[in-house]
Amino acid sequence: MSQSRQPVLLPYSDPAFVADPFPLYRQLREDGPVRRAVIAGGVHAWLVTRYEDGLAALSDPRLSSDIRDASDRRLMDQLPEFERESMMSNMLRSDPPDHTRLRRLVSKAFTARRVAELRPRIQEIADRLLDEVVPAGRAELVAEFALPLPVTVISELLGVPVDDRYDFQRWTDDMLLRGEQMPDPVVVNEAWQKMRAYLTHLLDTKRARPEDDLLSALISARDEQQRLSEDELISMTFLLLVAGYITTVNLIGGGIAALLAHPDQLELLRGDPGLLPGAIEEFLRYDGPVSPGIARFAREDVEIAGVSVPRGATVLIASAIADRDPARYADPDRLDVARRDIGHLAFGHGIHYCLGAPLARLEGEIAIGAALRRLPDLALAVPPTELTWRPGGLRGPVGLPVTFTAS
Repeated sequence: MSQSRQPVLLPYSDPAFVADPFPLYRQLREDGPVRRAVIAGGVHAWLVTRYEDGLAALSDPRLSSDIRDASDRRLMDQLPEFERESMMSNMLRSDPPDHTRLRRLVSKAFTARRVAELRPRIQEIADRLLDEVVPAGRAELVAEFALPLPVTVISELLGVPVDDRYDFQRWTDDMLLRGEQMPDPVVVNEAWQKMRAYLTHLLDTKRARPEDDLLSALISARDEQQRLSEDELISMTFLLLVAGYITTVNLIGGGIAALLAHPDQLELLRGDPGLLPGAIEEFLRYDGPVSPGIARFAREDVEIAGVSVPRGATVLIASAIADRDPARYADPDRLDVARRDIGHLAFGHGIHYCLGAPLARLEGEIAIGAALRRLPDLALAVPPTELTWRPGGLRGPVGLPVTFTAS
């Protein structure tokens, strides 16, 4: 079966859609399991809108992560310089055997033990940040809490010096987090040149004087006498820096925003902190940090949920749509921190499942738990309609002004 209907436009320039894309997402899912759409930059994509089909697509070897398999050359032309340079050098855009080798090398350094050992330090960082705001009775929780916490964590994990963190955060923001505006190509490329020069210097420093940090471990990582090349090290370091904090900022900010929009769930979670690990999964499902989803490219003609998708097509496994599939979840449009039918596609699935998922979960659990404990009577300082949200790809509130009882 093919889809002959006109593709639907995802209106990223419409603030109403950016603030609440879920009514249109629901319509797309109801239209069919695979729906043609026009996404950012005028690119045509095939949206996979339902949970089971998305799960299968994420494990389908006929769907590539390598953008060079896309027939629409606008995708490549629109890539900023930093993405073109790093395209073949990180796990995000590579397929086996390169992906297998890169992930195996990085996994040697990014272990579950290393993440688990971070719990006391993450708690210490969260408490220190909250110490600075609790006397005021009001705060901007993205800028003052949700952002600096994961930036500090990933910096310490990688071994980025304290004095350099503001620079790398600013460059990354210029590349990817331009508030409610899409990034400017000139600003993006200038920031990348500065970031690349900095990372090259940092790698040279770590190579000369290794320390007990992830970056030093990546430099020395071996697999059957193979090491990461210099380009791979730079690309992987950049990927870990960016992925290590941007989506976590959105998880923390988006999770708190969801609770403030649902006071009954906020009180339920305050009353039973044991629900917090499951609540993190619910935040990821209900309004996760990536929207609409994860891109793949058809290596050959492929059938997805009975729909014929041509070779070279951009396939968008729309996790933000699939994670509210009523065939998978009871009452899927309701936030339920005690939900039992947990599970989601927010971290992907299969060989590309997010390597940093345990760290993101841990940071989200500690950050949101600390905020609920230490900020009594937490409430938005503005009407919910006045919050602004990131316009596409990465989803989360740009800012989160709140009030609470000072202490």
